Amino acid sequence: MLTSEILQKELKAKPILKVGGAFDAMSAKLIEINGFDAIWAGSFAISATHALPDASIMTMTEFLGVASNMVESCKIPVIADCDTGFGGPSNISHMIKKYENAGIAAISIEDKIFPKQNSLLENGRQELISEKEFVAKIIAAREAKQNKEFMIIARTEALIAGMGMNEALKRANAYEDAGADAILIHSKKDTSNEVFEFSDMWNGNIPLVVVPTSYPSVNLDELISHKIRMVIYANQSLRVAHAAMSRVLQEINKTKSLTEVKEKMSTMEQIFELQEMYNIKKEEDAVEEELKKLGYIN
Repeated sequence: MLTSEILQKELKAKPILKVGGAFDAMSAKLIEINGFDAIWAGSFAISATHALPDASIMTMTEFLGVASNMVESCKIPVIADCDTGFGGPSNISHMIKKYENAGIAAISIEDKIFPKQNSLLENGRQELISEKEFVAKIIAAREAKQNKEFMIIARTEALIAGMGMNEALKRANAYEDAGADAILIHSKKDTSNEVFEFSDMWNGNIPLVVVPTSYPSVNLDELISHKIRMVIYANQSLRVAHAAMSRVLQEINKTKSLTEVKEKMSTMEQIFELQEMYNIKKEEDAVEEELKKLGYIN
């Protein structure tokens, strides 16, 4: 079964899907191991691991390469954050073909201008393209996909841009009509009130998706009660990795011996397990057994 089919099946079966944010194959694998429903290949996190601003600087090919590594390493669906879609409708069509062929289950595109800035950046520029322009992108995406289960998540930044609830609802309705498979409603408020106001007023027939980075106190039961079908924990793995690596590097630089380092580290065996190192011996043994059967080894 394709991971796009798995994602659609789980959306129908579960009250809410939990999606963990990853920035490389290792973090994606840890998300899978720890029981999440899907992986979010986030542009903010991937940009950060390249020490670049989240401002449409990296190319589609660079983002696709990282997301493809996640697909190859994991069995659960990967949802790719594609920012504004890397251009106009023609770029979107090309992008959909590339991402779908790579085995990615869904993509998310947002209605900001290009180049965009991160939604939570203090005093950042948050400008949107017209509804008509973004609808054209969704239509192009819809027409380009080959597998009907491949999901197009339309992310509206109307609330981020301060354009108000009516504009957010108007755009979300237009995006559903254009062929979006889900709506991601984003907010930078420090409570969930704005998102819940939107979800309570939403009369659409496709799933709602949220990213509660700025309102972390919200709980799953609240999200479910307000018709939210998918929650994306977009950047927590990146931020804890940054904090832990900073602490251990500071300690190592200040001490004379690794035994003096107090920061907790994974064991080598835990990393071997993640890499599936011991499977190599099993694979070699299986090949040797086949060679024996074929008479190459006595």
